Amino acid sequence: MATQALSGYFDSPWPCEDAGPARLQSPHAAKGLDIKANERLHSTSRRTHLSTMTVLGAPGEVFLLTHSVLGAHLGLATTAQVQLIDPITLATRCQSPRLAGGPMWPGGMAVLGNGHVLVLYGRYAHLLNRQCELLHSKQLPINEPYNSFVVLANGLVVTKNISPTTTARLSVLHPDTLEQAAPCIDCEEPAIARLSAQGNTVYMVGITCVVRYHWDEAKSSLVKDPTWSYHYLKDSKQSYGWDMVITAHDAWFMDNGKHNYLISMLGAGKNKAPNRLHRVSLSDSNSHQHWEVSSVQGGAITNPPLVDEARQIVVAFDSANRHLRAWRIIRNTSQDGCVALQDLWHLTQFGAASHMLLFADTGELCVNDYRRFNEQVVILDIETGLEKSRTSTGGLMQGVVFPSAGWQRDIYWSSMDRLTRIHIAPHD
Repeated sequence: MATQALSGYFDSPWPCEDAGPARLQSPHAAKGLDIKANERLHSTSRRTHLSTMTVLGAPGEVFLLTHSVLGAHLGLATTAQVQLIDPITLATRCQSPRLAGGPMWPGGMAVLGNGHVLVLYGRYAHLLNRQCELLHSKQLPINEPYNSFVVLANGLVVTKNISPTTTARLSVLHPDTLEQAAPCIDCEEPAIARLSAQGNTVYMVGITCVVRYHWDEAKSSLVKDPTWSYHYLKDSKQSYGWDMVITAHDAWFMDNGKHNYLISMLGAGKNKAPNRLHRVSLSDSNSHQHWEVSSVQGGAITNPPLVDEARQIVVAFDSANRHLRAWRIIRNTSQDGCVALQDLWHLTQFGAASHMLLFADTGELCVNDYRRFNEQVVILDIETGLEKSRTSTGGLMQGVVFPSAGWQRDIYWSSMDRLTRIHIAPHD
């Protein structure tokens, strides 16, 4: 269980997607699965309508976010719903009313420091209590979906619209009222990726360039950092990048994010180039590098890499071509601030596509491995890539959304057609 709250969020091991706005994908002060030789993974699942994520509140509280899709391709409005579920059986304990959304895109949810549950879905923000009762709703400025949000260390909520053609606009909301807490910021280009944050700084992966915005207390506004940017698609054939992981020294993300996912990411790339892993220094954006993940044409992803800061390991993947790869990060003392990546392991024919999960104390990496109409969840040793155990979720679709840690040596795995609890059982 968590011992120190993440600023702006409720004090739990996993209060929001990726366990925090830096997207480190690792639970706070929670013990790992620590799977023994006489143990294996087991799964319990239930059908859902487009589950996006689970987050944890007080001990035993697990919240599930789902949304509708019927009519979305005809331009009809869609809705979202939050359920408080049983942490073992996954049965619904209570649920919110249908929450107004409008244009469809998987949204976001977090348990805030004020104890309430915040949902952003479509063009609406909704604040609920932990009994899933609706407290406030707010329509957001642009009639497009908003793909989730981050909470700054000062408690303010930052969100943006998602569109391949409309310039991104940052909105800042008050966590208690959902009222606008600062002027909106029109960015210089669209952004498909979700926002990331560290402290009171917001990081954004635009469709060609990464930038950041600092909260200026004197101006009560976000202000773009004029000294920090990285044009990651300059002179390249790849497509836009997805979500960014923020570590102590660097920001990490992958490109070639354009794809035609329907059931799975297998062969879904829409760009002939290989996808790449990118690093850019937080202290000097002129220090940046990229590496091809698989070097196979037609690479594609829809999610972030994972960085194990304690072990200095970065894990990336090519979902379209089924590659999962890990490197050791070797830092040097040269003035350019560049790093070297040393190969650790490389798994081929491995269908990883979802956000990942790291139990940092035990070095256990949780990923999905999709075979046609058969999604499996696998625990790997992050140092060696060796498999500790796997189990089928029963899902026919490949998950591309958000897992979370649970309360009792378990994991909740969300995919489009079901929610699965992954837990430990003795060998038969």
